[in-house]
Amino acid sequence: MGVRLQIVVGMLAGLLLAGCAEDMGVDQHGRKVTAGQLEDQWLVINYWAEWCRPCRTEIPELNRLEKQLQGQSARVLGVNFDALQGEALSKAADGFDIQFTVLASDPAAHFKLPRNDVLPVTYLVDGDGRLRERLVGEQTAAGLLARLKALQGEE
Repeated sequence: MGVRLQIVVGMLAGLLLAGCAEDMGVDQHGRKVTAGQLEDQWLVINYWAEWCRPCRTEIPELNRLEKQLQGQSARVLGVNFDALQGEALSKAADGFDIQFTVLASDPAAHFKLPRNDVLPVTYLVDGDGRLRERLVGEQTAAGLLARLKALQGEE
């Protein structure tokens, strides 16, 4: 009975640890992104596309925000609306000079984000993985930083 219990406990521990490293797919450079890397962080999740004019002017603002958030428990993530993959995603991200992580897989199901039919759209997700706000239209680094601080102050 003792050996069986050890096996069951070992299997449960393995399953728990596997859940901690849930795969979120890869980024625009082909590097693996896990849920653990995003855990306990506020996320600014922005959907963009090459054909979206406001996205073109918004991306530099998101790059600026990503730099401002360094060293804090917050980061910017991008998601290509057209679900580009591999080399196509990498070229599009490079073409926009995106300096933050772009996920090749849409994280909407993981974070329970509502369906999105307009661009650009940005979701603010808290450190517990809960959607806190949906912002439609072009955003600025200053505006997003102010919204993050206001939402963090509500906790």
